[in-house]
Amino acid sequence: MSVAIRRATAEDAGTLSTLAARTFTESFGHLYPPQDLADFLREAYAVERQHLILSHPDYAVWLLECDACPEQGRRGEAIGHVAAGPCGLPHPEVAPGDGELKRLYLVRGMQGGGHGSRLMDAAMDWLLRDGPRTLWVGVWSENPGAQRFYARYGFGKVGEYLFRVGATQDLEFILRRPAG
Repeated sequence: MSVAIRRATAEDAGTLSTLAARTFTESFGHLYPPQDLADFLREAYAVERQHLILSHPDYAVWLLECDACPEQGRRGEAIGHVAAGPCGLPHPEVAPGDGELKRLYLVRGMQGGGHGSRLMDAAMDWLLRDGPRTLWVGVWSENPGAQRFYARYGFGKVGEYLFRVGATQDLEFILRRPAG
């Protein structure tokens, strides 16, 4: 299997929209009523919204693409992504200039092969390109694997909030990695 990571551009908005909806659904779709999930995906991962994010200088997204992954289908298919930007989490200690890992997902069957770490490293390098700063990430409270993954990067729990998908509210943990 041959994979490569590249920074996404505004021209990748359609690819990112499709990939983000697919990976969110594969990971969490079973938790929500179908209409709530459909409404969330339509809003959160709309092509126009992805285009705005990819065009904004304060945000960055990387795509993990498979050059030779027959189990995933087409050659050159995007099989993972990570997004980063300014922190928007609802925590009283978030300060201007803090960064946030917005999301990191791989398609089903691609976890556990080091691909998530490669994506995380790309996002961390970008977030810390101007030197140390406080970083944040929100993670589902019932996803201990993701919590352990982020802990390896120095993130620890500092709060909680409710994440809405339609009428469903999920308890999310807020994790922080101090600048120092």
